[in-house]
Amino acid sequence: MAAASEIRVDQLPSDPLLHILSFLGFRDLVHCSYVNRRLNELCKHNPLWKCLCSKHWLLTDADRLQSGISWYCLFQQYYRDLGRYIQYYAVLKKAWEQLKSFLLQRCPRMIASLKEGATEVELHDIEAQIGCRLPDDYRCSYRIHNGQKLVIPGLMGSMSLSNHYRSEVLLDVETAAGGFQQRKGMRRCLPLTFCFHTGLSQYMALEPAEGRRMFESFYPCPDQTAQDPSAIDMFITGSCFLEWFTAYVHNVVTGEYPIIRDQIFRYVHDKGCVATTGDITVSVSTSFLPELSSVHPPHFFFTYRIRIEMSSSASPEAACQLDSRYWKITTSDGNVEEVQGPGVVGEFPVMTPGKVHEYASCTTFSTPSEYMEGHYTFHRLANKEEVFHVAIPRFHMVCPPFREPVVRTQKAATSYTTRFDEHDDDGEYCDGDGDDFGDLRGINMAALEGAWCPRHI
Repeated sequence: MAAASEIRVDQLPSDPLLHILSFLGFRDLVHCSYVNRRLNELCKHNPLWKCLCSKHWLLTDADRLQSGISWYCLFQQYYRDLGRYIQYYAVLKKAWEQLKSFLLQRCPRMIASLKEGATEVELHDIEAQIGCRLPDDYRCSYRIHNGQKLVIPGLMGSMSLSNHYRSEVLLDVETAAGGFQQRKGMRRCLPLTFCFHTGLSQYMALEPAEGRRMFESFYPCPDQTAQDPSAIDMFITGSCFLEWFTAYVHNVVTGEYPIIRDQIFRYVHDKGCVATTGDITVSVSTSFLPELSSVHPPHFFFTYRIRIEMSSSASPEAACQLDSRYWKITTSDGNVEEVQGPGVVGEFPVMTPGKVHEYASCTTFSTPSEYMEGHYTFHRLANKEEVFHVAIPRFHMVCPPFREPVVRTQKAATSYTTRFDEHDDDGEYCDGDGDDFGDLRGINMAALEGAWCPRHI
């Protein structure tokens, strides 16, 4: 039997080889280009690098024409500048572009507050200044846009109540470095945002210290029951910058966060939180306010925004006026409270076909999660004797996960160890050094005793 003839790679036609190469990533293409001259030529085929430029750098034909170079050379150019960020760049660039496109239509003045991206040299200088490494996802985002100018409204969301206003600016890296924390309880923490009115900031932990995980973002919350000022609880808002920023952008561009008076309000609306009674629909969105909350003592502050709408197809005889409200409030420890009163926030809105009435109110709890439901009482304008109820859908209010400071958990461990030693001298015990991440709590935390929180419902 004749031996099978060998076929060399350089004897294969180009089309099947290019098809095979199209499945490779940029690193594998480079490696293949070292095999022989034929593959070296094929691995520089422009359509291959066009796909990779689109995938990793979101480049278009217009970008390539403007550059005046091949797709292969354009990929090289971007890689030399941004190669260390290749796993983050496309995701963050897309998020920024989506956010800017949305803001251009809804909040155009925010676009003007965005700063041009920082350079690699500037980011290296900041690292030298603070003595800590910045995470690559943070650096990548700041190469695209170096935060925003210190203006109102802030890019990272606002909240407004009758006597309280918050608007968070996304800090540029130079301003953030000026607020870098070295004090006990906040060591190695870099501010991400800042609010002029409340002084509130979200921080990112640059090192795993004092109960924090590296690169997670959080709102600090001083322990008001501790004598040690370094006892700072934390409301966790993200596990890393990438998650923190892209989740926020998603909520903005999908309409999860409403735009009110040219500002982004961080209300969360559950799509199932809608109830229709006859011609009237009631929907509810909620928001947690960390700057008015605390873990010790347990005091969790929420605001909710209610939208009442009468269908435009309703008959004129359906016009009515709200008289009173009734609430049934259930906390996570099972306590139930009923509240009723006239009107809503001092108003008695009249509803006519097509009319919408919105209002915001607030409440506080001593447990980190609870839900409310109830009804409004209306009367018909044409017949005041005709009284009826309109259902308010059940809506949940849940604070973010929170973690106690390591100083508090270490004290608890010390207390436990002492009791253990007193009763069992021969046993083995854990000295508490195995977990330096503090105590992460959330919606299942049991209610703490002895707390009283006033309400405004």
